[in-house]
Amino acid sequence: MKFSLLALGSSEVLTIVNCMLLLFGGVAAFIIGMNMMGGNLENAAGKSMRRLMTKATKNRFLGVGTGAAVTAIVTSSSATTVMIVGFVNVGLMTLTQAASVIMGANIGTTVTAFISAISTTGAEFEVTALFAFVAFVGVLMSMLCKKDKIKRIGAILQGLGLIFIGMNVMSGSMSKMLTDPEIEGSVKTLFITIGGDGAPNWWQIIVLFLLGAALTGLVQSSAAITAIAISLASSGLISLPMAMFIILGTNVGTCVTALFSSLGASVNAKRTAIVHLLFNVIGSIIFIIPLAFTSGYIADFLNSGIPNISWQIAIFHMVFNLLTTAILLPFIKYLVKLACFLVPEKKTKEASEECGVLDKRLLKTPAIAVGQVRKELTHMGALAFENYKRALDMLLSGDLTGADEFASTEKNINDYNSFISSFLVKLSLQDLAENDEKKVSSFYHVASDTERIGDYAENIVEYATQMVKDKAQFSDAAKAEILEMDGHITELYKCTTKVFGELDSSYFPAVEREEAATDDCCKQMQEAHLKRATENSCNPEAAAVYLQLAINMERIADHMHNIANSTKSYHPYN
Repeated sequence: MKFSLLALGSSEVLTIVNCMLLLFGGVAAFIIGMNMMGGNLENAAGKSMRRLMTKATKNRFLGVGTGAAVTAIVTSSSATTVMIVGFVNVGLMTLTQAASVIMGANIGTTVTAFISAISTTGAEFEVTALFAFVAFVGVLMSMLCKKDKIKRIGAILQGLGLIFIGMNVMSGSMSKMLTDPEIEGSVKTLFITIGGDGAPNWWQIIVLFLLGAALTGLVQSSAAITAIAISLASSGLISLPMAMFIILGTNVGTCVTALFSSLGASVNAKRTAIVHLLFNVIGSIIFIIPLAFTSGYIADFLNSGIPNISWQIAIFHMVFNLLTTAILLPFIKYLVKLACFLVPEKKTKEASEECGVLDKRLLKTPAIAVGQVRKELTHMGALAFENYKRALDMLLSGDLTGADEFASTEKNINDYNSFISSFLVKLSLQDLAENDEKKVSSFYHVASDTERIGDYAENIVEYATQMVKDKAQFSDAAKAEILEMDGHITELYKCTTKVFGELDSSYFPAVEREEAATDDCCKQMQEAHLKRATENSCNPEAAAVYLQLAINMERIADHMHNIANSTKSYHPYN
């Protein structure tokens, strides 16, 4: 006897509606749990992730391992791919390196399928009940503990528990719906129509594949759709062959997130998203044809050794991604070449239009974003110091031909300050580790101090312009005193760069010594100025500039000292 959904009564329809609402709620809990667990694991493993990313540059095999490990941490291949797009966009990773990491991400995402399989495993003592209690423990840790690390562990436990609770709600909603014989018959008839009874035919394969791709693109989580497939399979609504083709579709649908993320990014970032798409599409094509003929045999083989269909789906998911990676890894250069062909190089100077290497995609990985801000602030400091030296050279030589270059660099410094400050505001809104919060807070002041160094350099250019206009010159003694002060500032800059840029606290004594030396030089220059003024041995116009110059140089040194000291809040000197 065949059943139709249209023939169901009002009570059955209400049951279906209630169960579908529960299903959606379960999906929401599952995704929230994944994001909570992944985000907090990511922050906790910030330094480890940076080391992993460094290793990814060694060779393609390490790249695959890195992608798998990072995705296992953040529990989302989409999140990893968005990260990679950001890394390529800012130059942290080459396109070839990114391709291998993306391949590894597909392997790492299979972890969530096994978590889903565990949650549907029947036992006298339910696994979900255990992890529900784990979530409760996590809540207590977050509420009662003051230490950031303990709170983060608590959040990880909450996320893990929510994943299992979400899966339990999903499978429970399906089981509840199928307790009514009429609903069960109607729903099964619907799924048989879509995917067939046993091995699907060609049009059913296409429908299942497109369904998996479309739902994943909509939800932007292949793990969530895989979890739904496992829930449906464990309730007996879909067969293993049907689940196989849905999973093939999820691998393609998950590319949507990276494609959207690459919009407005550099050419290589767009190519990274295309590599991700090519890898998953080619992998699906390679497997979809043989699976069309062998899915029934594969299902029988898995049934003979693994009675639980949830585990069968998880194992298929893992084997599919492992084999796809093994097949396509040797052809990684050709994938990159094809991506370069599909996304040709633009003739415009794209890199020159971007301010620095900070990218909003890095906000997905706050720990790495913090490291990139440090690099950008170090570069901004180099520009400010370069302009200071350029300004001093114009003042001492009387040659103003470098004024245009100075103005251009000063504009870059101001742009950097605005861009970095804006990025820091967005970064501060992310879920940061306690130490990273201190870094972000100190970076605001570092950006301001660096910008002020540029402003004092601008003052020096104004002095140079005035001296050329007045045809004034410094005496040899005054020049020697200025150069002595400049020597200490130059050494101070080098030490500050070591302390801030490389977090090398061994240079703190040198920073203190050179900053004190600039204070002494400023006093000596003021005393020398008064002595020459008393003896009437100096040009009045040059004397006024000389006194202001001493103060400006001393303040430049103060700001460098502030930059070095900013690291003490999170990297104290012992």
